[in-house]
Amino acid sequence: MGRGSGVRIRGESIQISFYWRGQRFQKTLKLEPTKQNLKYAERLRSSILLEIAQGTFDPSKYFRKKEDTDDGVLVSVALSGWLEAVERTLSVSTFRGYRSAVHHRLLPAFGHVKMKDLTTQAVRKWIGSLTDISNKRINNLLTPLRAIFADAYQDGQINRNPLDRIRNLPLATKEPEPFTPEEISRILAAADPISRNLFQFAFWSGLRTSELIGLEWGDVDFKKGFVSVRRAVLRGHVKETKTKSGHRDIVLLIPAREALERQMEYTFLLGPKGRVFCHPLTRKAFWMDQEIYRFWDSLLRKAGVPFRNPYQTRHTYASLLLSAGENPMFVAQQMGHRDWGMIRKRYGRWIPSADPEAGKKANALWKPSEKKEGGNSDNMVTQKNA
Repeated sequence: MGRGSGVRIRGESIQISFYWRGQRFQKTLKLEPTKQNLKYAERLRSSILLEIAQGTFDPSKYFRKKEDTDDGVLVSVALSGWLEAVERTLSVSTFRGYRSAVHHRLLPAFGHVKMKDLTTQAVRKWIGSLTDISNKRINNLLTPLRAIFADAYQDGQINRNPLDRIRNLPLATKEPEPFTPEEISRILAAADPISRNLFQFAFWSGLRTSELIGLEWGDVDFKKGFVSVRRAVLRGHVKETKTKSGHRDIVLLIPAREALERQMEYTFLLGPKGRVFCHPLTRKAFWMDQEIYRFWDSLLRKAGVPFRNPYQTRHTYASLLLSAGENPMFVAQQMGHRDWGMIRKRYGRWIPSADPEAGKKANALWKPSEKKEGGNSDNMVTQKNA
């Protein structure tokens, strides 16, 4: 019998195992592992599983010795239960990320450990060994661990939570690297017609790459001059924008509108549900933003522009609008931010540098007075009728 069946030969005996309420139970049957006895063990285990499913299982009916049970839940069992619990509450892409984290990182490291035995030191040592991934990725890996240990502690299954003293690692914030107007011109001049429409719209709409490839013609209102952002395409799946602020209507600026009007030649006949933008070679809709990366790199080389990823078109949009003196709150709304705090934090340095007149109005308030007797001067800012 394979171990996965829950029935296995153990020396001159047979052992059955199963899980109930997150706890692993094992029972050794003092029977010779003959073919007939193995079938009996299978029937016994099946009977137990049926009682568990029906809610009538009583462990004392089968297990009278303490050694028949494992006094602790394995991390693997808790993680499997957590995945089952969150699957319906998360987007497909988010769940896939957590499932990958559990199967490829957490189970190999801690799956065999009982929750009550895992120490803070062991977790710290494991974190220190993850030299091949970023701090952000490590913090994401810790999310399932934090969840199962918080639940176990709350339910009284463990006396301490080893994750309580584990803090998330600091994240290195990358500064935006927007393209200059001159670089934008070179990129668009080097692009084929379909790519030109795509990137001209990207530079002048501020959409995320996933939102850009999810845009449908039914989202475009030329008459009112708006585009509705309602969905994103991530790893082959269409998902609704994740926040209320992300679910937004943006004003169509002239360059963005012109790009859409030119793109009508290629995809408009697909109808309201048709995707606006398509791959320049296959003429098919994009199903992941990585597809754009494949021809974006060659386009920048052709244009003679230093490489930055396609997401920088969004940063470029923000810097262009702020440099032109647009209200930061308007820019925040256009980009799907709840307020302009993120705009101030990430793009604030472009606001003063854009306007050559910046600071002159404030300087005009300065009224240096004539020197007084004794060589002192009274340099105070004064206003009329103050």
